[in-house]
Amino acid sequence: MKTLKTMLMIVMALALLAPAAFAEDPVWNAGGGEQDEALGLTPDLDHAIEVYEVCAACHLLEGWGTEDGTFPQVAGQHAAVAIKQLADIRALNRDNPTMYPFALEQSIGGAQSVADVAAYIEKLPMNPNNGKGEWAEGTPEFAKGQKLYQDNCVQCHGATAEGDPLKFYPLIVGQHYKYMLRQFEWIRDGKRRNANPD
Repeated sequence: MKTLKTMLMIVMALALLAPAAFAEDPVWNAGGGEQDEALGLTPDLDHAIEVYEVCAACHLLEGWGTEDGTFPQVAGQHAAVAIKQLADIRALNRDNPTMYPFALEQSIGGAQSVADVAAYIEKLPMNPNNGKGEWAEGTPEFAKGQKLYQDNCVQCHGATAEGDPLKFYPLIVGQHYKYMLRQFEWIRDGKRRNANPD
């Protein structure tokens, strides 16, 4: 009987979160709130080092994540993109149950901490040996992927996958292959709800 009561309480709590967490048609970049607040703050890089200690547990001290793509490389990512992602996770506009507890204000602090840590990771040098796919340059599969990128991705992510911080398009050059693959699947399946619908 206690288990049933506990389950009912959990379901009721989730129902209260449902409008924010499971919106049918979320605006991919509504902005406002904490995102806009953090974007307008001057980062404190000394404080950022303390904040990043929480992040380093998964993303590693260098910000390189893991080659198997379990944790993405955050080193070098545009600060504006990192702010958007952190704000979206905190606002339940991006599903990321692994990261959610680490992104909470109780864990890393408020909007100032978000601005600080985003500026810090943007300055970290990227891993030159990121996780790669199985097809090497010169293979038919690589050539097909290159054409798909040129036809579908360049207009947002840029010719060298440099992204665009003003439009919140992430830097994807040097990201781990398996992480990228998982994000494609999650965007396709509606699991990563804060992705640009285009």
